[in-house]
Amino acid sequence: MTTALFTVEQITQFQQNGFLVVEGLFSEEEVTLLGQIGRADLAIQQSTYSRADGEGGAVKLNIENEVHDDIYGAIASSERVVNRMEELLDDEVYHYHHKMIQKEAKVGGAWAWHQDYGYWYNNGCLLPDMASCMIAVDRATVENGCLQVLKGSHLMGRIEHGPVGDQTGADPERVEAALERFKLVYCTLEPGSVIFFHSNLLHRSDQNKSELPRWGFICCYNTRHNDPYKESRHPRYTPLVKRNDADVLKVGRVQWEQMQSHPSI
Repeated sequence: MTTALFTVEQITQFQQNGFLVVEGLFSEEEVTLLGQIGRADLAIQQSTYSRADGEGGAVKLNIENEVHDDIYGAIASSERVVNRMEELLDDEVYHYHHKMIQKEAKVGGAWAWHQDYGYWYNNGCLLPDMASCMIAVDRATVENGCLQVLKGSHLMGRIEHGPVGDQTGADPERVEAALERFKLVYCTLEPGSVIFFHSNLLHRSDQNKSELPRWGFICCYNTRHNDPYKESRHPRYTPLVKRNDADVLKVGRVQWEQMQSHPSI
């Protein structure tokens, strides 16, 4: 473990609230490159799919289990993210997967209330000792469908989940009760800011009916001690090789230059 990156108060806040916002974790150039590359990336376009939200809209996303030598992998394995995640989860973590949520202006769909562990549980993870880091690629506002969380709801434990459109959502009866007892927080973020959130935290987002897109890059991690007992769509434990923070810019610049020179990349 490295020198502490969070204060005791911040770790306590994560433990009590189920989430923690860190402003400006990525620079303007880094997050601009992430957005430019993501939007021009044919591989992302080819692997992107939609999930109906049950409200007449659909969410576009792509998911990747492997860490490659690209800007996505450099971020997902960066010391600034991984070391912080290990502090919050108090163990070595490994890359579970990462994904780009693509909420386009006017048409981006909603996410139903859910817990990530609501379905990661079915992948053979015995414990909810897992979390995600969402990086704001675009400014996230109430109007363009920012993340919403119920503060402290991770302490409820896992809730039963079922179909909501093409998505998997938490039991509506439990959600209604939780809405009465836990504070609803709209997680507005500037580009480059991040939110770390626990796998049992109830969260959702509204449709994007604004004129501005809201893309978000989410890196998901599992703890070493929570290695799944069976194979599933996401990987079991393998050590994650951490990358120097400077690699995000270094790799991103090279990747962007290659994409401009060879648009088919």
